[in-house]
Amino acid sequence: GLERMRIDADGHVTMQSQSAFNVGGIDGPQNNVASDGTLVTVKYDSERFDQNSDYNTSTYTFTAPVTGKYYLHAQVYVNSVDSAATYYSLRIDTSNKDYISIYNYTHSDINYITFQIDVLADMDANDTATVSFPTQNSGAAQVDLGTDSYFSGYLVC
Repeated sequence: GLERMRIDADGHVTMQSQSAFNVGGIDGPQNNVASDGTLVTVKYDSERFDQNSDYNTSTYTFTAPVTGKYYLHAQVYVNSVDSAATYYSLRIDTSNKDYISIYNYTHSDINYITFQIDVLADMDANDTATVSFPTQNSGAAQVDLGTDSYFSGYLVC
């Protein structure tokens, strides 16, 4: 008796229970993230929407409700970018695979930059996905993760 899918007269299909989320903000912000290679979980704590309630704002984790292919996108707005880092990377870490985007940034210090990563990930029911921001350096570089960051995803098929 519950409506799960609607097709209007123009052929638009909406599925109000289809897994989809968009979270933003960063709990904090996360300042002075050290560049020692440690995986630092990005703490997205503010839901813009979360159809099906699959994102947990206290653990910063998306949990796949069913087995399928999920489109995931993460963006991190970084303040106080330090040129002492050998490189920066942004990761989407899932139960099945870690997806990594590496940025070789060795120019002068800058005030801000945005890092992004997209992936179509295969996930089984109850697999999880988080975003992490590790950096590598040969000195004492550190960065600030700004609140204008977000993580989103949805079940594709």
